[in-house]
Amino acid sequence: MPMVNMFGPMLGVFVISTIIAFFITLANKLLVDQDRLQFLQKEMKDFQKETMAAQKSGDAKAMAAVQKKQAEFMDLQKEMMMNSFKPMIVTFIPILLVFWWMAAEPAINKLVVELPSFVFYVLLVPLFHMFYQQTPGVPYMAIEWLGWYILCSFAMSLLFRKFMGLKSGGI
Repeated sequence: MPMVNMFGPMLGVFVISTIIAFFITLANKLLVDQDRLQFLQKEMKDFQKETMAAQKSGDAKAMAAVQKKQAEFMDLQKEMMMNSFKPMIVTFIPILLVFWWMAAEPAINKLVVELPSFVFYVLLVPLFHMFYQQTPGVPYMAIEWLGWYILCSFAMSLLFRKFMGLKSGGI
């Protein structure tokens, strides 16, 4: 891809992650009713507090009232989950295609970003390495293209969410 050749793989992955983060955040902004989602989260939190209070008190009437409300709150939880999945449904296939291309692109696939030791530990990269096997020959305090993508994507998603005024949730 010309962008990767023009900017280099490190900046290329950064630009790609920024574009993807922007479109995911935009999809969240356009497809999810943030006020409704916030209301549902508050209702769920209140229901959990009510359930905990009923369990602690041991009152049979309070427990029966909580169990009656449970079916209603299952519907609210389902609505909250469906609301959260809308952006994923829209963005999933295009993102998979971009990841497939990035994994096959030699310039990106060979990207290694060496991190200063304090950044390495602050970002919990050793924990990340427990789940993602590093390529042999890559220095220990380094991340490959996927780690760099995730790091850039998290940072840019946080910025875009702040600028677009999204109230809650992740990437």
